[in-house]
Amino acid sequence: MLNDKVWPAMAEAFEKSNGPIAERMMTALEAAENTGGDIRGKQSAALIVFKVKPTGNVWEDKLVDLRVDDNSEPLIELRRLLKVHRAYEHMNNGDLAVEKNDMAKAMLEYSAAMKMFPDNLEMQYWTAVALANNNRLDEAIPIFKNIFLKNENWKILTPRLVKPGLLNVSDNDLKKIIE
Repeated sequence: MLNDKVWPAMAEAFEKSNGPIAERMMTALEAAENTGGDIRGKQSAALIVFKVKPTGNVWEDKLVDLRVDDNSEPLIELRRLLKVHRAYEHMNNGDLAVEKNDMAKAMLEYSAAMKMFPDNLEMQYWTAVALANNNRLDEAIPIFKNIFLKNENWKILTPRLVKPGLLNVSDNDLKKIIE
């Protein structure tokens, strides 16, 4: 470390922070950097978090696994990646809620993800698909139209989802979506 204040700054930031362990570790890393950081400078950063009680299945036990290998501001990039990770957790939770026919919870989760990344077309797209699949076409169509205006590839993808059952709409409803 550049100086003897780095480790105490990390400890204090961690102890005073709240929330999930990954966010608390980010706060500690940022405090370390703000106090002098690594004497070698900045280049890389990583954040790996496991469950407290392991199941023995690494793919289930590893909650967060992010790394920045070469960046002039690795902690800024690591923080951004953690935000992306959390947004996709919301999307996954929304998908699980749809599977359980809990559209109210699904929409809360999808909305939380989209608030984190309002310009992410993929998050918007799969929200629209979930709405369409749950007979909420009037809500889905404006979302689809907005996405198609920004990137026509999503319009090309949409009919392809019908055959594998990812989009469950009638031919007439599909026409309404893609017209």
